[in-house]
Order: sequence, then C-alpha cells, then structure tokens
Amino acid sequence: MRPSSAVTRATGAVDDATRRVVDRFEKFPTGAVDSVLTVVVTLATVGPAVLAGRPWWVVGLSVLASVPVLWRRRAPLAVFLVVGPAMTVLACLHAMPELAYGTVVCAYTIAAYSPPARRRAAFVSGAIGIVVSLVIPAESADSYAYAAMSFLTAWALGTGVRAKRAQIDMLEERARRLDEERLAALDRERLRIARDMHDIVTHSVGTMIVQAETGPLFTGPDRERADAVFASIAETGRVAVQQLRRSLDTLRGETADPRHQPGIEAIADLVELSRHGGLSASLAEDGPRRAVSDDVAVTAYRVVQEALTNTMKHARATAVRVSLRWTDQLLTVRVCDDGAGPVQAASGGYGLLGMRERVVGAGGTLRHGPSPTGFDVAAELPLGQRS
Repeated sequence: MRPSSAVTRATGAVDDATRRVVDRFEKFPTGAVDSVLTVVVTLATVGPAVLAGRPWWVVGLSVLASVPVLWRRRAPLAVFLVVGPAMTVLACLHAMPELAYGTVVCAYTIAAYSPPARRRAAFVSGAIGIVVSLVIPAESADSYAYAAMSFLTAWALGTGVRAKRAQIDMLEERARRLDEERLAALDRERLRIARDMHDIVTHSVGTMIVQAETGPLFTGPDRERADAVFASIAETGRVAVQQLRRSLDTLRGETADPRHQPGIEAIADLVELSRHGGLSASLAEDGPRRAVSDDVAVTAYRVVQEALTNTMKHARATAVRVSLRWTDQLLTVRVCDDGAGPVQAASGGYGLLGMRERVVGAGGTLRHGPSPTGFDVAAELPLGQRS
C-alpha cells in the first residue's frame, strides 16, 4: 500500500465526484458499462505489473483481480471471492496497484445489487481480506485508514444506489396504485351517473306518462283535478330537467354540490307526485330524524324514487306507503304497495339492480319481494357521518 495524505484530505470531493459518475453510468446500458469498466480496471491493475516487469504469475494474479469484473452483475459474490483473494495476494507480495480497483468495484456491486445475507457475507470477507493484506506485509497505520476508506466509500456508494432504486420502485408502485384508484374512481363515478340518469328519466318520464294517461279522464267531469294532473306533469318535467343538468355538469368535469342533490327532505315531494299520478300514497316517519351523510341521503331518495316508479309503471297498484324508521345507527327506508311488483325480467330494466348497487355502495342492505299485501322494498342504511 502507498498511502497519500493528499488523497485522504480530498476524500469528500472524490466521493461527490464518484457519486455523480455512478449516477451517470446507471443511465447507460449495463453491458456497455460493464465492458468499459472491465477494460479500465484491467488496465489500471495489469498495466503497472507489466510495466514494472513483474513475473508472469504476478501478471496472472493481476488479470485474475480485474477481468472477472465483467461478470459482476451475474454473480457478484462469486466474482468478489475471486477478485478479493487475488488482490490480497498481490498486496502481500507488494505488487498491488495504487488502489484495489477490482475489489472496490465488487464491493460497490454487492452493496448495490445483492440481498442482505450476501451483503453481510461479502462485508465480513472483505474486511478480513483487507486486514490480511495489511498485516502480512506490515503496512503502516495510514495504509489501514486508506484501505478502509476505499472499501467503505465503495460500499456506501452501492448502498446509496440500492436505496435510490428502492425509492424509485416505491414511487412507481405508488403511482401505479394511484392510477388504479383513479380509474376505479372514474368507474364508480360513471356508474353513479348512469344510475342517476336511469332514476331521473325512468321516474320522471314514467310519472308523466301515468299522469298524462289519467289526465283526460278528468277533463270533463273534474276540471280542477285535471288541471292539477297537468300541473304535476309540468312540475315533474321541470324537476327532471334540473336533475339532468346536474348530472351533465358532472360529465363536463364540474364538481357536484352535495347541497343540490335530492335527499331526505325531497322524499315527501315524491310521495306527493305519486298522489297526483292516481295512487293513494302516504309517508310516515318513526323516530326522530337524525343527521345523515350526503351519500345516504341521496341513496334513500333514489330508493323511494325507483320503488315508486315501479309501483306506478308495473305493479298495477292502487295504494303505496313509504316509511322512514330512524334508530341510532340505521335508517330503514321501506316502500310497500298493494300491487304485483315490478316485472323486471320482462322489461329488461336495471331499476332493482341499480337500487341494490346504490344501497351496497352506501354500506347498507336491500330486500325486496312479495308481501302479504303486495310488494315490499326495504333498505337499511347506516347513518354515516354528516359531511
């Protein structure tokens, strides 16, 4: 070893420069980098032995301590176990170059690419090799510091590259998860808009059709009731247009205001519209009304809306009862009529399916089916937190 105090004092600057070089090398193809690095290490290790007229076996050891660097990525530990002992023998023979180039490159490679167990084994064996190469030739204390500094600098550079790669992998994984979440959110929003459009159109148009069909029955004998029916048709159309505009605003990228979404308070309007459609409709609440999240409020409204639409269009019912039952944790929405229930399969509609998707999405459960008096739809919704 030939320790140099100037090199020791300039270690910080050398480390920074080396780190920049390593970062640049990482951007090039690995095959080209390894080939160039092997040529440089071989020239720096074998060249001094050839120029100094060393025996052939010293030159051979120099080749053994440098050329295997070409396979450093394929078998880092095996290459290190070949290069390290060869360099130790050269050090013991006082035939080692200024720096153990091959050992330094192998130390960097193992620290950067090998798993923990191999890193520990390489570090221990490298430390033993350094001690042996200094003790046998009886090198000075400065040589110990210089050798340890070279080895630890290469190891630290490799550790930094490994940490940087792990950080990049983590960021890429996070970006992938964010993309998946964004796509899932888009799918949920698209599905929500489809449900809204279905509920708005089917309920409003269905109600208008029923009212328009019954309106002429009262044009002669009951003019006031006929006027009320046609006024209800107009009001239903206006409400449908407003709700469609809000849904279309969402499609245009505008943020929907939860305050403009129909909720618990608007359920009474649905029941009133059903009365205008010729049904005997009633609304009852059991328990004090509690604050609910916007999602639950909209879901409760849409359940009543779809159930009333099915009652008017398909059930051939004459009476319907809407009830809201409040507890500390649940809101139970129930719609019971005296009809035969929706003919979903025959019509090919998505009303009950969309209703179930809404309720499940809000964290609740939905039941529907024939009852002793007709057809029953019941949704249990958790109150959630008021947003």
